Amino acid sequence: MQELQGIAVSPGVAIGEVLVMDTEGFRIPRRFVTRDAVEDELERLGRAITAAGAEIARKRDMVSQELGTKYGAIFEAHFQMLNDAQLRCELEEMIRQRHYSPEYAVSRTLRRYAQVFQKLESPYLAERANDIFDIEKRLLRNLLGRRREGISHLTSPVLVLAHNLTPSETANLDHRFVKGFVTEVGGPGSHTAIVAEGLGIPAVVGTGPFLSEVSGGDLVIIDGDKGLVVLHPDEEAIARYRHEVEEARTLAARLETLRDLPAETADGVCIELFGNIEFPYEVDHCIARGANGVGLYRTEFLYLGADTEPDEEAHFEAYCRVVQTMGDRPVTIRTFDLGADKVPHLPDPEDERNPFLGLRSIRLALRNLPMFRTQLRAILRASVLGKVQVMFPLVSTILELRQTKMVLADVMEDLDEHGVKFDRNLAVGMMVEVPSAVLMIDPFVEEVDFISIGTNDLIQYTLAVDRSNKDVAGLYNSADPAVLKLIAIAVKAGNRKPIPVNLCGQMSGSPIYTMLLLGFGLRQLSVTPSAIPEIKKVCRSVTIEQCEAVASRIGSMENARDIKAYLKGELQKHVPELAQ
Repeated sequence: MQELQGIAVSPGVAIGEVLVMDTEGFRIPRRFVTRDAVEDELERLGRAITAAGAEIARKRDMVSQELGTKYGAIFEAHFQMLNDAQLRCELEEMIRQRHYSPEYAVSRTLRRYAQVFQKLESPYLAERANDIFDIEKRLLRNLLGRRREGISHLTSPVLVLAHNLTPSETANLDHRFVKGFVTEVGGPGSHTAIVAEGLGIPAVVGTGPFLSEVSGGDLVIIDGDKGLVVLHPDEEAIARYRHEVEEARTLAARLETLRDLPAETADGVCIELFGNIEFPYEVDHCIARGANGVGLYRTEFLYLGADTEPDEEAHFEAYCRVVQTMGDRPVTIRTFDLGADKVPHLPDPEDERNPFLGLRSIRLALRNLPMFRTQLRAILRASVLGKVQVMFPLVSTILELRQTKMVLADVMEDLDEHGVKFDRNLAVGMMVEVPSAVLMIDPFVEEVDFISIGTNDLIQYTLAVDRSNKDVAGLYNSADPAVLKLIAIAVKAGNRKPIPVNLCGQMSGSPIYTMLLLGFGLRQLSVTPSAIPEIKKVCRSVTIEQCEAVASRIGSMENARDIKAYLKGELQKHVPELAQ
């Protein structure tokens, strides 16, 4: 058994077989075979070894002819390794004695060989591990053939282990079967973390290298509460974590009774709880957990999951599904929040050395007006079907906001001329997620109908921490006093106007921050649907006076560690069942 410490980004515990995502994206379809199938599986292994050997031989001969025998020798070495009698014997014994499937036996054995090479002091010999991985992939290709199962076409539950997942890969996940994430890199607030939280599945990122130590089909435990990943767990660990899973189910069942009750504090103040969603189907999760509406509908999936720019109808259909399902409850649609390097159909930016400070979000929209207008047209068309609001991301200057509103007004005029109906009183809001927006918050609130504080980016830009970089992830902290002061300033300005103020970052879905945020004056929170019951439980367990006392107390604290410890203590005092 081996434990890996990473960064917890989505809570919960998952136990199951893994899908190891590497450059090939192989899925080991089954771990064991029945006794009467052993001989057939041995024959299948033999055929795969013969076919892989023939491929390597052809490659060796072609390379030798074109580049010389010196280069062909690389593939000759592969050929010799593949046909090694000891390897063949070990694979056959695993199938015959342990009833492993050929795929699992190949992956398990060759990854163990690779580990031996990786641990050698000689850099030259350590590099030979890549040769082993190459043979593994070649054998798996021949074993799986057409039965290869990609990450977007799963047929049974898996835990996904990867070095990293690109935004387009996460957008194409089959949410029915992916039950947990682990990535070697990344930090809190990364796109992978946000998707995992949206799916309501445990996730750990930033573990460091480990993929060579696990094979597809292995049993793994993901502890999304403590940021732990347990490889090859023993019976005691499995039993302990299964008990935790059962306790979590019991708590969830108790919280389910709150579904139709208002998120009203003990002294009668009503708090509105909205859902953050990434994909249209998540609106059903909002309904199931009694959300007051959709506080953040991210629209990036429309771009990340496609090779071409989504047209107006693709946008319209995605918005209609959510708006019609929510009925008279508000749906806040955020325009695309992407970097130029993440949009497949746009040319790569020439000088994008730091995408977080580059051409992204509203800046990208204003630079690509036809694409922006397409989305705005669809949002406006959908606005007649329900209570739609539009929100612009990463606004940093007043001029930027005014330019954006001018584009919206121009699209409205165009629709009007063509007789297309839309809500002329559509509420327009902005994300507050950069320090400049907070420092200029008074003029901003004069220009919009509502604001939503996006803490994921606000933390990143305030503390100068790349939220997807595991090397500085320890500095990315929601409890940092500088971040909390900026949140308090924005809330006060919105309440003075007054306009509705929401908070939609990951921070809003963590129960330890609920009392503090209510104490700051927030009366709306937008969270992942799975977090709604817990946040509602906190709201119904405290008074506003108690929350204001918490906010006052942290005002005198100077570091995030003390603030977080204090907030955990308050949660333990008022809602002990959520402070485990």
